[in-house]
Amino acid sequence: MSPELISILVLVVVFVIATTRSINMGALAFAAAFGVGTLVADLDADGIFAGFPGDLFVVLVGVTYLFAIARSNGTTDWLVHASVRLVRGRVALIPWVMFALTGALTAIGAVSPAAVAIVAPIALSFAARYGISPLLMGAMVVHGAQGGGFSPISIYGSIVNGIVEREKLPGNEVTLFLASLFANLVIAGVVFVVCGGLGLWRQGAEGALKGRGAAIDLRLPPRGRDQPQRSGTGTTTDPGTHPSPTTTATATRETAPAPTVPLTPPRIATLLSLVALVIAVLVFDLDAGLTAITLAVVLSTAWPEDSKKAVGEIAWPTVLLICGVLTYVGVLDEMGTITWAGEGVSGIGVPLLAAVLLCYIGAIVSAFASSVGIMGALIPLAVPFLAQGEIGAVGMVAALAVSATVVDVSPFSTNGALVLAAAPDVDRERFFRQLMVYGGIVVAVVPAVVWLVLVVPGWG
Repeated sequence: MSPELISILVLVVVFVIATTRSINMGALAFAAAFGVGTLVADLDADGIFAGFPGDLFVVLVGVTYLFAIARSNGTTDWLVHASVRLVRGRVALIPWVMFALTGALTAIGAVSPAAVAIVAPIALSFAARYGISPLLMGAMVVHGAQGGGFSPISIYGSIVNGIVEREKLPGNEVTLFLASLFANLVIAGVVFVVCGGLGLWRQGAEGALKGRGAAIDLRLPPRGRDQPQRSGTGTTTDPGTHPSPTTTATATRETAPAPTVPLTPPRIATLLSLVALVIAVLVFDLDAGLTAITLAVVLSTAWPEDSKKAVGEIAWPTVLLICGVLTYVGVLDEMGTITWAGEGVSGIGVPLLAAVLLCYIGAIVSAFASSVGIMGALIPLAVPFLAQGEIGAVGMVAALAVSATVVDVSPFSTNGALVLAAAPDVDRERFFRQLMVYGGIVVAVVPAVVWLVLVVPGWG
């Protein structure tokens, strides 16, 4: 049996054990990386650790640390109230506002994970506050980021268009951008309907809900000092996320608007820190994780009482999960498993079949690794059969780009990991499974659809 096939089978075993035995998949993946890297790939410790995602580790820790402080001192509650006022109480509009916001950020040049790191904690705090599905809100943020991710001036768009030019392939920047935007917009619409978005529209404005005695504001009240704190795993220690009959009766009598969340000095400072994070990342191109940690330390020093529990609210199980899996994927890359699979597909004599298989390889691998890196590897692999003229280069490149990025909702990708880590007041294991199932559906369906729409007609 070839080393590449062994490494793939070990990955399957890791998934099976983690699913059936409730063991943190990241810990299993670290053990698998050690075993496969040492015994099969003949790598030393440095070779194994070469795949450790140090930058993602810092981003996950830094962003969740900063927003744990924001939740502790009530800043996220203030942002939620401001968002409701912005859309005149129409809660159903908020997921689309988040979609548009992350799309605008990536379209003007923000790296997709940076945009998600900025928007996801706010969006998911809003979802927790108003009982919106965290899967819906997280998907809208990620798909929004990918929807704008291939504009001609964006990071992804510039990289892919540069690869196309370097490989001397026909290219169309507008087609690439519109293909990604339309695909993510359609998926977002489907998720919105499936995850309860139509119910939000039927409910109407927040004020109308209160007038009918709905318990929207009392079911998940803002976290104060008298609220139960979270455990170090990032999940709440209070299982009472559903109102008791007494609470519901009280909520029914309570029809007056909730009091406005005031701006206090710690909240003003936190808001300024969030603005500074956006400016540092988008304008000065600073690392989002390091910047977030620095800002969190400044806030902790100024207001230690509000911040003392924030370190315990960093999503450590998520950090272990993501870093372990990506370290193992790094071992696969180091031993040539990914290249081996891609070259095997590109050697198939049927161009259309090779095209759809490359789309699936891009989607599957990108769900665990760098989307840009996968595109940089797969587009050159497609050159031989694109040169035959049976497959349109413009459509094929767009299909590969969409397939390799739309799957970033996977909890193992950077964007999916940020969404998982940023969600407050959720059963994190359950949310992880939801993201994994949703990511699996996207991986299974989207490559075939974009292949049918973009490749089979022979665009370009």
